[in-house]
Amino acid sequence: MQRAYGIWAPIYDRAVRGFSEPLRKRSLRQIPQDTSCQVLIDGIGTGLDIPFLPAHCSAVGIDLTHAMLRRAQDLQPSIPLARADAESLPFADASFDFVVMHLILAVVPHAEQALAEASRVLKPHGRILLLDKFLRPGQKAWLRRGLGRLAGAIATHTDITFEDVLAGRPELHCVHDEPAAIGGWFRLITLEKQA
Repeated sequence: MQRAYGIWAPIYDRAVRGFSEPLRKRSLRQIPQDTSCQVLIDGIGTGLDIPFLPAHCSAVGIDLTHAMLRRAQDLQPSIPLARADAESLPFADASFDFVVMHLILAVVPHAEQALAEASRVLKPHGRILLLDKFLRPGQKAWLRRGLGRLAGAIATHTDITFEDVLAGRPELHCVHDEPAAIGGWFRLITLEKQA
Protein backbone atom coordinates (compact mmCIF):
# COMPACT_ATOMS: atom_id res chain seq x y z
CA MET A 1 0.00 0.00 0.00
CA GLN A 2 2.83 2.41 0.81
CA ARG A 3 4.44 1.71 -2.55
CA ALA A 4 1.17 2.14 -4.45
CA TYR A 5 0.38 5.49 -2.83
CA GLY A 6 3.98 6.62 -3.14
CA ILE A 7 3.46 6.26 -6.89
CA TRP A 8 0.01 7.87 -6.72
CA ALA A 9 1.15 10.91 -4.70
CA PRO A 10 2.27 13.16 -7.61
CA ILE A 11 -1.00 12.69 -9.53
CA TYR A 12 -3.43 12.01 -6.67
CA ASP A 13 -4.83 15.55 -6.52
CA ARG A 14 -5.60 15.63 -10.23
CA ALA A 15 -7.28 12.23 -10.01
CA VAL A 16 -9.64 12.93 -7.10
CA ARG A 17 -9.91 16.68 -6.48
CA GLY A 18 -12.62 17.40 -9.07
CA PHE A 19 -15.29 15.08 -7.74
CA SER A 20 -14.20 14.97 -4.08
CA GLU A 21 -13.66 18.64 -3.26
CA PRO A 22 -17.34 19.65 -2.93
CA LEU A 23 -18.02 16.46 -0.96
CA ARG A 24 -15.13 17.09 1.44
CA LYS A 25 -16.37 20.64 1.94
CA ARG A 26 -19.92 19.44 2.68
CA SER A 27 -18.68 16.78 5.10
CA LEU A 28 -16.41 19.16 7.02
CA ARG A 29 -19.20 21.74 7.45
CA GLN A 30 -20.36 19.49 10.29
CA ILE A 31 -17.45 20.67 12.42
CA PRO A 32 -18.76 23.60 14.48
CA GLN A 33 -17.53 26.98 13.32
CA ASP A 34 -17.72 28.68 16.70
CA THR A 35 -16.25 26.27 19.27
CA SER A 36 -12.79 24.80 19.61
CA CYS A 37 -12.38 21.09 18.98
CA GLN A 38 -9.77 18.42 18.35
CA VAL A 39 -9.80 16.91 14.84
CA LEU A 40 -7.91 13.89 13.51
CA ILE A 41 -7.58 13.66 9.74
CA ASP A 42 -7.12 9.91 9.48
CA GLY A 43 -5.41 9.26 6.15
CA ILE A 44 -4.69 12.90 5.31
CA GLY A 45 -3.18 12.01 1.94
CA THR A 46 -2.00 15.13 0.14
CA GLY A 47 -4.05 17.41 2.41
CA LEU A 48 -7.15 17.99 0.30
CA ASP A 49 -9.28 18.38 3.46
CA ILE A 50 -7.09 21.09 4.98
CA PRO A 51 -8.61 24.13 3.19
CA PHE A 52 -12.08 23.27 4.54
CA LEU A 53 -11.19 22.92 8.22
CA PRO A 54 -12.56 25.64 10.51
CA ALA A 55 -9.78 27.99 11.56
CA HIS A 56 -10.46 27.54 15.28
CA CYS A 57 -10.07 23.76 15.40
CA SER A 58 -6.87 22.00 16.40
CA ALA A 59 -6.09 19.38 13.75
CA VAL A 60 -3.52 16.64 13.34
CA GLY A 61 -3.10 14.44 10.27
CA ILE A 62 -1.75 10.95 9.81
CA ASP A 63 -0.86 8.93 6.76
CA LEU A 64 1.17 5.81 6.09
CA THR A 65 2.92 7.23 3.03
CA HIS A 66 5.87 9.64 3.23
CA ALA A 67 5.17 11.08 -0.23
CA MET A 68 1.58 11.97 0.73
CA LEU A 69 2.69 13.56 4.01
CA ARG A 70 5.29 15.71 2.23
CA ARG A 71 2.62 17.10 -0.09
CA ALA A 72 0.26 17.79 2.83
CA GLN A 73 3.07 19.52 4.76
CA ASP A 74 3.77 21.77 1.76
CA LEU A 75 0.09 22.76 1.67
CA GLN A 76 -0.20 23.61 5.37
CA PRO A 77 3.04 23.57 7.39
CA SER A 78 1.25 24.51 10.62
CA ILE A 79 -0.75 21.27 10.92
CA PRO A 80 1.13 18.54 12.80
CA LEU A 81 1.53 15.42 10.69
CA ALA A 82 2.67 11.94 11.64
CA ARG A 83 3.47 8.82 9.71
CA ALA A 84 1.07 6.31 11.22
CA ASP A 85 -1.18 3.39 10.37
CA ALA A 86 -4.95 3.94 10.49
CA GLU A 87 -5.25 0.41 11.85
CA SER A 88 -3.04 1.20 14.86
CA LEU A 89 -3.33 4.88 15.77
CA PRO A 90 -0.66 6.40 18.07
CA PHE A 91 -3.16 8.37 20.17
CA ALA A 92 -4.79 7.86 23.56
CA ASP A 93 -8.40 6.78 23.93
CA ALA A 94 -10.99 9.58 23.63
CA SER A 95 -8.56 12.18 22.24
CA PHE A 96 -10.64 13.72 19.43
CA ASP A 97 -14.02 15.38 18.90
CA PHE A 98 -14.00 14.51 15.18
CA VAL A 99 -12.22 11.88 13.12
CA VAL A 100 -12.22 12.62 9.40
CA MET A 101 -11.93 9.51 7.21
CA HIS A 102 -12.24 10.67 3.63
CA LEU A 103 -11.30 8.02 1.07
CA ILE A 104 -9.45 5.87 3.61
CA LEU A 105 -11.67 2.95 4.71
CA ALA A 106 -11.76 1.50 1.21
CA VAL A 107 -7.96 1.79 0.99
CA VAL A 108 -6.74 0.13 4.17
CA PRO A 109 -6.34 -3.67 4.24
CA HIS A 110 -8.73 -4.11 7.21
CA ALA A 111 -11.53 -1.54 7.23
CA GLU A 112 -13.06 -2.97 10.41
CA GLN A 113 -9.80 -2.45 12.33
CA ALA A 114 -9.37 1.10 11.03
CA LEU A 115 -12.94 1.97 12.09
CA ALA A 116 -12.36 0.37 15.50
CA GLU A 117 -9.25 2.52 15.99
CA ALA A 118 -11.10 5.67 14.91
CA SER A 119 -13.81 4.87 17.45
CA ARG A 120 -11.24 4.23 20.18
CA VAL A 121 -9.63 7.67 19.82
CA LEU A 122 -13.00 9.43 19.51
CA LYS A 123 -14.54 11.11 22.54
CA PRO A 124 -18.07 10.11 23.64
CA HIS A 125 -20.60 12.00 21.47
CA GLY A 126 -17.81 12.67 18.97
CA ARG A 127 -18.33 12.10 15.27
CA ILE A 128 -16.61 10.23 12.47
CA LEU A 129 -17.01 11.89 9.07
CA LEU A 130 -16.78 9.40 6.19
CA LEU A 131 -16.57 9.79 2.45
CA ASP A 132 -15.85 6.64 0.47
CA LYS A 133 -17.04 4.11 -2.06
CA PHE A 134 -19.30 1.65 -0.26
CA LEU A 135 -21.82 -0.88 -1.42
CA ARG A 136 -25.22 -1.13 0.25
CA PRO A 137 -26.40 -4.44 1.72
CA GLY A 138 -27.62 -6.77 -1.03
CA GLN A 139 -26.48 -4.46 -3.81
CA LYS A 140 -25.57 -6.58 -6.86
CA ALA A 141 -22.92 -4.27 -8.40
CA TRP A 142 -21.20 -7.05 -10.36
CA LEU A 143 -18.68 -4.68 -11.91
CA ARG A 144 -17.67 -3.20 -8.57
CA ARG A 145 -17.42 -6.61 -6.96
CA GLY A 146 -15.32 -7.89 -9.86
CA LEU A 147 -13.06 -4.84 -9.81
CA GLY A 148 -12.68 -5.12 -6.04
CA ARG A 149 -10.17 -7.96 -6.21
CA LEU A 150 -7.92 -6.25 -8.75
CA ALA A 151 -8.30 -2.65 -7.55
CA GLY A 152 -7.79 -3.62 -3.91
CA ALA A 153 -4.34 -4.94 -4.71
CA ILE A 154 -3.39 -1.73 -6.54
CA ALA A 155 -4.96 1.16 -4.65
CA THR A 156 -8.54 0.84 -3.36
CA HIS A 157 -11.35 -1.62 -2.72
CA THR A 158 -14.60 -1.18 -4.65
CA ASP A 159 -16.50 -4.05 -3.04
CA ILE A 160 -16.86 -3.07 0.65
CA THR A 161 -20.35 -3.07 2.16
CA PHE A 162 -20.23 -0.36 4.82
CA GLU A 163 -22.89 -1.95 7.02
CA ASP A 164 -20.66 -5.04 7.35
CA VAL A 165 -17.79 -2.83 8.54
CA LEU A 166 -20.05 -0.98 10.99
CA ALA A 167 -21.61 -4.17 12.41
CA GLY A 168 -18.73 -4.72 14.81
CA ARG A 169 -18.99 -1.26 16.36
CA PRO A 170 -22.21 -1.10 18.43
CA GLU A 171 -21.01 2.13 20.06
CA LEU A 172 -21.22 3.95 16.71
CA HIS A 173 -24.61 5.20 15.55
CA CYS A 174 -25.20 6.31 11.95
CA VAL A 175 -26.77 9.79 12.01
CA HIS A 176 -26.40 10.57 8.29
CA ASP A 177 -25.94 8.52 5.12
CA GLU A 178 -26.41 9.79 1.58
CA PRO A 179 -25.30 8.82 -1.92
CA ALA A 180 -22.64 11.30 -2.92
CA ALA A 181 -21.02 10.87 -6.34
CA ILE A 182 -20.68 8.78 -9.47
CA GLY A 183 -24.22 7.44 -9.39
CA GLY A 184 -24.04 6.46 -5.74
CA TRP A 185 -20.66 4.70 -5.86
CA PHE A 186 -19.63 7.08 -3.08
CA ARG A 187 -21.46 7.82 0.17
CA LEU A 188 -21.22 10.60 2.74
CA ILE A 189 -21.74 9.07 6.19
CA THR A 190 -21.66 10.54 9.70
CA LEU A 191 -21.28 8.30 12.73
CA GLU A 192 -21.71 9.40 16.35
CA LYS A 193 -20.14 7.61 19.30
CA GLN A 194 -22.56 6.81 22.08
CA ALA A 195 -21.48 7.55 25.65
